[in-house]
Amino acid sequence: MSYLYTPICAKEGAGRCLSPCVQKKEMNVIDIIRNKQGTAFSYEVLPPLKGTGTESLFQTIERLQEFQPCYVNITTHRSEYVYKELPSGLMQRQKIRRRPGTIAIAAAIQQKYGVHVVPHIVCSGNNREDLEYMMLDLQFLGVSDLLVLRGDKARDESTFKPTDDGPAHATDLIEQINRFNSGYFWDGTPIQVPGVPFEYGVACYPEKHEEAANPESDLQALKKKVEMGAGYAVTQMFFDNQKYFDFQERARQAGIDVPIIPGIKPLTKLSQLTVIPKTFHCDLPETLHAEARKCKTDDELKQLGVEWTVEQCRELMKAGAPSLHFYSMGAVDSIYQIAKLIY
Repeated sequence: MSYLYTPICAKEGAGRCLSPCVQKKEMNVIDIIRNKQGTAFSYEVLPPLKGTGTESLFQTIERLQEFQPCYVNITTHRSEYVYKELPSGLMQRQKIRRRPGTIAIAAAIQQKYGVHVVPHIVCSGNNREDLEYMMLDLQFLGVSDLLVLRGDKARDESTFKPTDDGPAHATDLIEQINRFNSGYFWDGTPIQVPGVPFEYGVACYPEKHEEAANPESDLQALKKKVEMGAGYAVTQMFFDNQKYFDFQERARQAGIDVPIIPGIKPLTKLSQLTVIPKTFHCDLPETLHAEARKCKTDDELKQLGVEWTVEQCRELMKAGAPSLHFYSMGAVDSIYQIAKLIY
């Protein structure tokens, strides 16, 4: 949910924005989608790297305001260990956080642009107390929509390991949020003045989470998150719409009735042809891969990425996708071109 405000829309200039996405009262992501005529537009941004300022991030927000985003997600990133050489020649292990500021950036975007914000909240790198303070800070700022994730393993770990006294799974974090919503801290202490309860969405995987034993167990994990209170699910990026359609059908047959929002990522670099399948465990359709192999430069692949994604989005919109959620890292120019053609 968000502040009551009269937003400034980049498309219309100062004054009252007439977009059907604009909230005249407090609403959550599901309310926003249901009140939107047609397929909603949203995207995800990263907090700026430590010490680099907000100029580049705000340029992204301002450029994509033209398409009246119904909400913007802000990722969060755990601290990592790095090794730095001391004057003595010895190596010292230090903990650093490259992208701090998820909560502050969410509040800044909401206040500056009048856009509904959805910060990520993750198990990775956080203990129960850390997470409670995050929730308190978010309530103070009037932000009560979350995307709840387990998060990634640390770079120096072979498998995910929760922080001491931290949740191990997204369902553990959901349990903590639900307890907080009910007016209790994790240790059972009553919250004297409970704030507005949090609403939340979760992640899902049309091609199976890399750690799931099989697609059915992965689907059951999503079902449990929905039964615990998740109002919607956002997919991992995919490039083959049939995999999304098949996944959505299996989800419905399993009794999962929340909106399943397609996560979209246009290809922009030749290196992604190997990096994306390896990192995100999603396949590139042979038709796309065959065309991509003909590309000699990043610019050629970027243009192919725009063309493929436009057709992908049009098919999803025709099929009634409630929203298209774009992963913007390294792809803002492409997303702008795509949105120009489909919205």
